[in-house]
This record gives sequence, structure tokens and C-alpha cells, in this order.
Amino acid sequence: MALRRRQDGASIKQEGWGVLALQRRVKFLDLAKVYIRSGGGGAGAVSFRREKYIEYGGPDGGDGGRGGDVWVEAVDALNTLIDFRYQQHFFAKNGQPGMGKQRSGKDGADVLLRVPVGTEILEDDDSLIADLTEVGARVCLARGGNGGFGNLHFKSSTNQAPRRANPGLPGVERTIWLRLKLIADVGLLGLPNAGKSTFLAATSNARPKIADYPFTTLVPNLGVIGVDGVEFVVADIPGLIEGAHEGRGLGDRFLGHVERSGVLLHLVDGTSEDVAGDWQVIMAELQEYGGALATKPRITALNKVDALDPEAHAKAKAALEAVAGPVYEMSGVSKLGLTEVLRALWAEIKAGADATAPSEAAPWRP
Repeated sequence: MALRRRQDGASIKQEGWGVLALQRRVKFLDLAKVYIRSGGGGAGAVSFRREKYIEYGGPDGGDGGRGGDVWVEAVDALNTLIDFRYQQHFFAKNGQPGMGKQRSGKDGADVLLRVPVGTEILEDDDSLIADLTEVGARVCLARGGNGGFGNLHFKSSTNQAPRRANPGLPGVERTIWLRLKLIADVGLLGLPNAGKSTFLAATSNARPKIADYPFTTLVPNLGVIGVDGVEFVVADIPGLIEGAHEGRGLGDRFLGHVERSGVLLHLVDGTSEDVAGDWQVIMAELQEYGGALATKPRITALNKVDALDPEAHAKAKAALEAVAGPVYEMSGVSKLGLTEVLRALWAEIKAGADATAPSEAAPWRP
């Protein structure tokens, strides 16, 4: 999947430096530009054997060593690309030239880039090179150049004293982009102050920043949630606002982190004056963002119901059900209805896993 382009024609890659500038304070980075170069091959040697009492020594120039490769690998225990803020250039070693006495040059050392699971590797023109979604996945980004042949390689019955050798092949230079998309089972969506961070803090050991003003969440947060003896991962991203697809607010920059989620939990603030309008704002932004986000399985929950009187509660629920269908009622502060929401999420996760699991083939019979 190529990097999405905004309506004004600027790619998300271009606006990503604004994300990087923001993350200089919060130590989270989900987009990085790096420059890589594989090693060049060593040149072959032109050499002749010179020893006492040996009249016809002949050619003995060795081949050059091969240049090092540039690899990228997805590793565990990383959830940010912050390391690539401090180093953007990765150059593999060149191969050593060949030498006399039939000695080949040493191969150049490889370079390995370690990235979090869920990192996309993209060309400078936004085309996808690789998507590392599993621990241990490795991709070679640039092959090292082959070493050149020494004059020993060209020896023959008709050319017994070759005086030529091949130069090594040069390495490959590339400019690539690393884009991190966190892998989670559930993605949280909602307007600012909808209660997403409170929900995450109430159901997991995650401790996101919580305050009574919008945009307290500046970077995605991950939490592991357990219910009925099972566990799953939830990703909380900054809240969306109307016009986010045009670059307003923060949440649109991080929607990629819920693209991989199996199910979305859409939280709607029950204390809002227009709960149906709030729901429609988020749905419109998902449609504008594109991809599969708008069609993913989704659970809608009316949050902060403990702050409503019975009449306002019933009115908000009816208005939301009119546009969103079935609605769960909950409160992250008092933990009212959380268990029912978690069970519904797990049911959707399990249904999605069963649907994508390969069917068992019937046993072969003679």
C-alpha cells in the first residue's frame, strides 16, 4: 500500500516531518527517511608467481571480495522508529581487492536495520517495497556488488599470461522511507475527549495522559486487555476532528496505526449535545481516509453514561442508535458496562480470526 496522498496533493510523507518535529518532544516516531548503500565489490588482482627455480610461474591474481548487503529485520520489543532520528545513513562495507598468491579479497560486512514489527518499507516515490508484520521477517534492501575476477581467472592454454583483471561492481544507493503501523487487535476511534484514554487506562495497565481538555493524547498508546481469561491488544490514537483528512488536528496522521486492527471501537461522548453528529463526523473522516478502515467490523459505545440523567441518557442512546445501529453503554470512569464491551470486542476478534484461518484439508484416502 503506497503512502496516501492528501487532497491538496501533498503526500503524507511530506507532512511527516511535522510529525517528526512533534515527536522530538515525546520520543515517538512513526515515519523516518533513511539513506542506504550496499558495499562495492573489490577489484581483481593482476599478479604473477615469482619464485626461485620456478621458470614459468604463471598468473596468480585472486578475485576481489563481494560487497556487503543492507538488510532490514523486524524485531520484538520495539514500538517506535526513534533510533532513525539520530542516524539516517547506513552504508555497508566494500569488498577487499584480490591479492597475489591466489588470495581472494575479504567480503564486506553487511548492515542490518532493526525496525519494529508492523513497519512498511517504501521507495521515495511511495511504492511499497516490503511490509514486515512478523517478528524475524527479513528483507534485503540493497545487494552488494560482486568482486572482480583476478588474472588467474582468465588463464587458458592460449592465454597463459593474462594481464587483465575485472574491477568490482559498485554498490547500490537507495533512499527509502520507514513507516510504522502498530499492530493491535482493537483500534479506538472517537472525537477528542470521547474517553478513549480513560477506557484504555481502566481496562489495562497502560497509563496514557488523561485531562479534561482536548488533544491530551499526542501519540498512539498500546494496552493489553484481558477478559474471561483471554487477552488482546488495543491501540489508542489521538482524537479525530472534522476536516482531519485535510490535515487538521493530529489523529489523521496516526490512523495508519489502526489500519491493521481486526475491529474498531468507536466511542461517542454521551454528554455531547449532538451524539449522532459526532458519530457521523468520525465516519466521514474514515471514508475520506480511504482503504479498508470504513468497512472494518466496528462496535459503537455510548461513553460517560454515568454523567447523564435518565432522560438525557435515553435521548442520547436513541439518537445514536438511529444512525449507528446497536449501541453499547459504558463509562470508563465508573467502569460501568466495560465487561460487556470487552466481551463484544473479543467475539469480533475471534470471528475474524476464524474467518481467516485456513480450513483443514480432508485426510487423503487410497
